[in-house]
Amino acid sequence: MKRDLTSFAGWSGERLAAILTLAAEMKRAGPDGPRPLHGKSAALIFERESLRTRVSFEVGIAQLGGHPVMLQQETIGMATRESVHDIGLTLSHYNEFIIARTVKHQTIMQLAESASVPVINAMTDLVHPCQILADVMTLQEAGRFSPLVKLVYLGDGNNIANSWLELAAKLPLHLVLSCPAGYEPHPLILEQARSAGVSRLDMVPDPVAAVREADAVYTDRWPSHREGMEEGRRQNVFRPYQVNAALLKHAKPECLVMHRLPANRGEEIASEVLDGPRSVVMVQAENRLHVQKAIMAALAGGQA
Repeated sequence: MKRDLTSFAGWSGERLAAILTLAAEMKRAGPDGPRPLHGKSAALIFERESLRTRVSFEVGIAQLGGHPVMLQQETIGMATRESVHDIGLTLSHYNEFIIARTVKHQTIMQLAESASVPVINAMTDLVHPCQILADVMTLQEAGRFSPLVKLVYLGDGNNIANSWLELAAKLPLHLVLSCPAGYEPHPLILEQARSAGVSRLDMVPDPVAAVREADAVYTDRWPSHREGMEEGRRQNVFRPYQVNAALLKHAKPECLVMHRLPANRGEEIASEVLDGPRSVVMVQAENRLHVQKAIMAALAGGQA
């Protein structure tokens, strides 16, 4: 039976931990490591623009011995020129995987239902699992991933916040979410994470109170006009949540700063913080490669 990574649902904490262990091995081995995709191909469907995700997947597939097939939305016309169902069926005959970045989460779920090969979520409007696994790997490398470590997420309760909550239902951690009223994470995902009873979860709307004694602070881009948010309202609602030097004075001196990138400098994060000594954003970006190689290797070998 094939396994998909459309979200962390259906994945146990043990399986996710195994992926992280394999990712660390992949990083140590470098580009000359195992090549389980030798002679095989993987389709990458992108409905959205991408830098880190596209490059890390393409490079990762090549390092595993495979061939990436890049498919832009304007080329294949998914759900316009051809149905999602038929695309999933067709690509399954050519490829070892289907990797997709879709606007709507429903689209990748339809792909997974139709495809006979594993489907990997490269980001949807609901969740971003590959990013969060790379973030956990980054924290592990810094010795900052345990239930005793206080991880604070500031800003919009978007797909990043949702995926942290999904992970908190699988692996134990202390997660604090600080979001403006009306911009909290998906309520069902939040409730499921709380019901799992695996992690300590706190909702602290006040950003200053949230980051007090934090070991790591994570932020992401604020909603834009494309999400129907006017510039003036965005600044009024989210400005208190900006990660800057003044806010970080309330965190631990050695607090790490995280961002999945791309960043709007001067909005959700100040440039001096993003480029500062506490920032691990480039480590996060690099670890996307190793985590995604581990995911693909595990799925190709039936180990996931």
